[in-house]
Amino acid sequence: MEQHSQSTAQDLSGLPSGWRGFVADWSSDQRAFKVSWGKAMMWIFLVSDTFVFSCFLIGYMTVRISTTVVWPKPREVFALSIGGVSVPLLLIAIMTFILISSSGTMAMAVHFAYLRDRAKAAALMLATAAFGATFVSLQAFEWTHLILGEGVRPWGSPLGAAQFGASFFMITGFHGLHVTAGVIYLLTVAYRVLKGRYEKSGNYQIVEIAGLYWHFVDLVWVFIFALFYLW
Repeated sequence: MEQHSQSTAQDLSGLPSGWRGFVADWSSDQRAFKVSWGKAMMWIFLVSDTFVFSCFLIGYMTVRISTTVVWPKPREVFALSIGGVSVPLLLIAIMTFILISSSGTMAMAVHFAYLRDRAKAAALMLATAAFGATFVSLQAFEWTHLILGEGVRPWGSPLGAAQFGASFFMITGFHGLHVTAGVIYLLTVAYRVLKGRYEKSGNYQIVEIAGLYWHFVDLVWVFIFALFYLW
């Protein structure tokens, strides 16, 4: 035991201490739990973002339960008319299908990235970004219909409870901002993958990190869809 402790002390004596040691640890990409800093930082960001979305959704549910004014029925508010027939939640169903499908293309992009197939990985990331851009476009159409067609505002709603507009624009707008940022992120990473930016190092973990963010955005939408549109 004494020999082991002495040898350990000798090993540690060669390492820098104080601020130099702290800087050396960070600059050398030390791993405490065998996870890269990039992936660890993304997980920390996603956990913090989970709290933000949770506060928004809990606040929405509290307002929805406590309000004494009739809450607008999502099946009627978000219905589309096709051939004179009103179809409940058709646009929302299409948006949900598009976003869930994008998780599949993103998962395949990560798979091909680790196989070092740059062309397929970049193509699938571009397809994922296209899905995301389509989702945001449909969301813009949804907003336009509610603002211009129904007269809904963040400070009031002619359809029922005044909190409906505030809850809707805050929650869907914040999520739409995340999707837009994700599209830009995916386009940037796909361009670098296609240009061989990560070919020399052979480290395509950035694609997996982008995938973590995108899957999180998709998962949050599932909760928004269930609590806001189906309730």
